[in-house]
Amino acid sequence: MAPRALDYESLNENVKKVQYAIIFTNVGNPHALGQKPLTFPRQVVALCQAPFLLDDPNVGLLFPADAIAKAKHYLALTTGGLGWSVEGAYSDSRGMPGVRKEVADFIERRDGYPSDPELIFLTDGASKGVMQILNTIIRGESDGVLVPVPQYPLYSAAISLFGGSLVPYYLEETENWGLDVNNLRQSVAQARYKGITVKAMVIINPGNPTGQCLSEANLREILRFCYQENLALLGDEVYQQNIYQDERPFISARKVLMGMGPPMSKEVQLVSFHTVSKGYWGECGQRGGYFEMTNIPPKTVDEIYKVASVSLSPNVPAQIFMGLMVNPLKPGDISYEQFIRESKGILESLRRRARMMTDGFNSCKNVICNFTEGAMYSFPQIRLPPKAMEAAKKAGKVPDVFYCLKLLEATGISTVPGSGFGQKEGYMENYSSHFSPFVSEGGFAPPPILFFCGVFHLRTTILPAEEEMPEIMASFKKFNDEFMEQYDDRGGYSRL
Repeated sequence: MAPRALDYESLNENVKKVQYAIIFTNVGNPHALGQKPLTFPRQVVALCQAPFLLDDPNVGLLFPADAIAKAKHYLALTTGGLGWSVEGAYSDSRGMPGVRKEVADFIERRDGYPSDPELIFLTDGASKGVMQILNTIIRGESDGVLVPVPQYPLYSAAISLFGGSLVPYYLEETENWGLDVNNLRQSVAQARYKGITVKAMVIINPGNPTGQCLSEANLREILRFCYQENLALLGDEVYQQNIYQDERPFISARKVLMGMGPPMSKEVQLVSFHTVSKGYWGECGQRGGYFEMTNIPPKTVDEIYKVASVSLSPNVPAQIFMGLMVNPLKPGDISYEQFIRESKGILESLRRRARMMTDGFNSCKNVICNFTEGAMYSFPQIRLPPKAMEAAKKAGKVPDVFYCLKLLEATGISTVPGSGFGQKEGYMENYSSHFSPFVSEGGFAPPPILFFCGVFHLRTTILPAEEEMPEIMASFKKFNDEFMEQYDDRGGYSRL
């Protein structure tokens, strides 16, 4: 019998090459870890999903007047404005025009520059938008995309799926995961030497999994680089609400680009992504997102529209969530005080948890962790001693996978090994520098004691409930320090 279309032997080879994006279940999924949904948007969407409630004379006893008004507003925006029944109908393939206008108004308020609703597409989460744009850019394996390493595996998986080439550029951990433009130039030169045409660059700001926030100066360097190298810039900005320090507030790539003026502001191609899944909303399961295009030729926009139409329509309830996020309650609205209390409480707690987790990791032997400036993750470096690497090899595991599995078995804490995001190779460590008691009476340090150590990481969210965080970090520290004692007969060290 001849192979059929969906037999394994007949599948697209690029599909077979794609690796699972996440090895374990630990993802930035706030509601799964106990974060409560914001009340007002759930009330509005509930009324949109069950609009017959609006005809009930007692609806005002169950829902505040501003939620009722908002529900009527969004129902009127659905196809043709023909009444409550059409909320279950398809929308425009780009999303409802009224919601896209609300997104454009939000962008203008945020950046101080006008935004065109015709260049905004609503999507089923930011991930779907990223895949749509990458699919448009990549023509084959000779087309490359610059991606930060460590990186969110969506990018490596999607680039592989579409048959392109990932061109890595490494973030500098010792510089708080900063970006060096010289590193970018080297990555492009190496790719071109291999015959790869580098077409685009990805930035994730704030970073996933690294949690850093890009400064305005850094963004200017990146945009100038993209202009000089004729690259499109893909700005993954889904964590823009998740900021836990005051020194580097979020600033969008688009705002910086517009502020640089011509010719760059008129020529650098930029696609920016946002979502309702992160921030203090955390509505991952709703699958709401958008992308905005800047300096993209009209013919290309038409082609992207054509591809979007294949899927008919983005998720309509998620479009309403997006509208509510970008057009929030205002002072004086009935539900405003409750909304501010809920959203502020979530962000303040996340800021405290970011500090608790960073300090907890830095108190552990052979663990170094930069502070989580933004996003939802900590990405500590775990310096595994040679004996642990040998044990991992005997077990048939990558060393950081071995460590994370041992952690899971001992504590029940589920983390993602850093190898899923990419990381630099190991290094030679002078262990004699860690032992001040060995310094001779004459003040001279002993000869260096060099060992090859593995530079590994793990990613964990800062999302567990705040009251549970001390116990979680204590459990991690107990496991880690016992693990290091078992495999490292030279002792170890911690930052704190």
